[in-house]
Amino acid sequence: MATSGSILGNPVARVEDPRILRGEAHYYDDLDIDDILHVVFVRSTIAHARLTSVDVTEAASIAGVAAVYTAADLALAPHQSFVMVDAGFSRPPLATDRVRFVGDIVAAVVAATPAQAADAAEAVIVDYEPLPAVVDPEAALEDGAPLLFPDQGTNLAFELNFGDAPTVLDGADVVVTGRFVNQRLAAVPMEPNGVVVLPGDAPGETGRYALTVYAPTQAPHGLRDPLAAALGLDPETVRVIAPAVGGGFGAKSGAYPEFIVAAAASRELDRPVKWTESRSENMVAMTHGRAQVQHVELGTTRDGTIVGLRARIIGDAGAYPGIGAFLPFLTRSMAQGVYRIPKIDLSARSATTNTTATAAYRGAGRPEATAMLERIVDMAAAELGLDPVEMRRRNLIASDELPLTTVTNANYDVGNYAGALDAALRAAGYEELRRDQQERIERGDTVVLGIGVSCYVEVTAGGLFQEYAGVEVGPDGTVTATVGTSAHGQGHETSFKMIVSNLLGVAMDDVRIVQSDTATVPRGTGTMGSRSLQIGGSAVYRASESVLEKARQLAAHVLEANVDDIVLHDGGTVGVAGVPATALSWGELARVAADDARRPDDMEAGLAEALDFNQGDASYPFGAHVAVVEVDTETGGVDLVRHVAVDDCGRILNPLLVTGQQHGGIAQGAAQALYEGVAYDDDGNPLTGNLMDYAIPSAAELPSFETHNTETPTPLNPLGAKGIGESGTIGSTPAVQSAVIDALAPFGVRHLDMPFSAERVWRAITDATTD
Repeated sequence: MATSGSILGNPVARVEDPRILRGEAHYYDDLDIDDILHVVFVRSTIAHARLTSVDVTEAASIAGVAAVYTAADLALAPHQSFVMVDAGFSRPPLATDRVRFVGDIVAAVVAATPAQAADAAEAVIVDYEPLPAVVDPEAALEDGAPLLFPDQGTNLAFELNFGDAPTVLDGADVVVTGRFVNQRLAAVPMEPNGVVVLPGDAPGETGRYALTVYAPTQAPHGLRDPLAAALGLDPETVRVIAPAVGGGFGAKSGAYPEFIVAAAASRELDRPVKWTESRSENMVAMTHGRAQVQHVELGTTRDGTIVGLRARIIGDAGAYPGIGAFLPFLTRSMAQGVYRIPKIDLSARSATTNTTATAAYRGAGRPEATAMLERIVDMAAAELGLDPVEMRRRNLIASDELPLTTVTNANYDVGNYAGALDAALRAAGYEELRRDQQERIERGDTVVLGIGVSCYVEVTAGGLFQEYAGVEVGPDGTVTATVGTSAHGQGHETSFKMIVSNLLGVAMDDVRIVQSDTATVPRGTGTMGSRSLQIGGSAVYRASESVLEKARQLAAHVLEANVDDIVLHDGGTVGVAGVPATALSWGELARVAADDARRPDDMEAGLAEALDFNQGDASYPFGAHVAVVEVDTETGGVDLVRHVAVDDCGRILNPLLVTGQQHGGIAQGAAQALYEGVAYDDDGNPLTGNLMDYAIPSAAELPSFETHNTETPTPLNPLGAKGIGESGTIGSTPAVQSAVIDALAPFGVRHLDMPFSAERVWRAITDATTD
């Protein structure tokens, strides 16, 4: 039951923003903790070597140094970050016999001030015996490649094989092939990593916890449990609090080795310990994303009908493979995309290399799938002489074919893929753009136009279908909603308040959201995979429904009415339909619920409900993007002049939040196509170790994005909502890539890997025109 004039679906300004803009939000680095020590890590300066000695004598003697730890001092067991990767690849929090990438932790210095710790870290003397390094994942899987873990006997960390290899391309008149590199990216959140660890309770509490941890994490419970295991503690004795978090993008999940070492040091010294990551440290210590090489074949008939897809994927898991090694599984799951593809054969292997470990990064396996598929579809269109849009239209899955279990076993719920494409083309003025492009070619302009189109479907809340929420009304009529997700910039507080306000008729200002603290939230999966609104929000919705139903029963009891006659009145009171004057306020109802004498005998005390919502399956957002670029053929410079996005995330609860997620996702996706890329030399030395060398665009390098939406509610949850946090990233990258290659097509350029630096584009034009 809802009041008239639902707030859901309307633009509501983020309630989080004022305190952030006024500097009132507290991040882990803002905490003022008495008697705190600071840790600085001594990191390997070589990508692969045996550790022959680590001399900490001089470092330990420096004023202010409380301790210098090596692996032998703390004796921490290797940490297995993802259970589907063999434990033999686990990472020691402090390196033992060898280092495996530049940035591997050799020692930890703990001192009274950050400067003293940094000076002492410089005084640690490490002797290395260099070993051959391998940074190319394809080379790492070849016979004779240097082994990072000799006892494993292989650099292969994960492997999957799916499909029917012998027959997948049967019936094809044309087979197009391509080798695509989806380059390695750094997450680069505005706030780097860090942690504050207290031995015992937070200030003002005593006797409850063995350890209190403040960390900018996306999943407090997901950090608590592995951290407790690493230290041999009961998880219930460890409290993890995520204060305000300055971005995560998937990279702020799980227990980093730095957290484990800082926690162990805090317990050893019985003092608070803090680690604050520098930006340069962040570039090698925080997990990277993407990093796939894709060998693809697409078979079609002469009229453009797809008959089969074959792909061989090599993933780069980095030095210590975790969930990044597994992400090709998601690439496989989404390999069919929005198209009718009757047969798919896909194998994937993830390799260990002497580089930073990879993990989830905004999209986590799904952007790689869409980029692979859209690139090979474009190549097929070019081979067949078809417009890229027409090639897509001939193969799109129709709305009436959904729900559908795809060849790769993804359970698509609902969608209108053709509708999204049509809307994007209309908004972009596709035919006019093609005419402008042709006119420039005919005039011989040196600045040419490129138009790229991408269609995508992605998976959100995949494998993470369940979430906790509790809703409780206080005696003053305010409502507290507790939820197991944990925001780091998405606007959860606003959206969850909207849900409670809409269902219970209370003002948003009278709703308090509790999240991000394992002491106050009994359980929770956290925030990743674009799951928070559809799963966490649905949990809040269901709990609010239950509270409303209990309130109706209370009101019926007090007013001596039939519960079927009890409604929620405008203004947030509960009473008999048509008789608002006798209705009870939420505060009155909460006081009745707490009073044994006034409450029904068969009703539990309190006006509250706590539950776990289980959606049962993933949802599948979709959309279409059109990118327009100008390429200066004399310099190779690329300018993204327009980007049109039509994204469908099911029912939209707050258009402002959706638009914000679209803009952020498009910016990161376009940045992959045009600017970003982590690079190493052949010896494993990082070439992009700071923001002087790793290119991130500012707002000045990007146009004002044109964002639109279609709404196709999912039946999987009561909100009808799907995820939106990663859609922009998934749809934008292939559209921008296709636009650049489209601009270069008249010069004979068939494919070009990202990012499209001016030099890379200029060389492609030069090579094509001089052959």
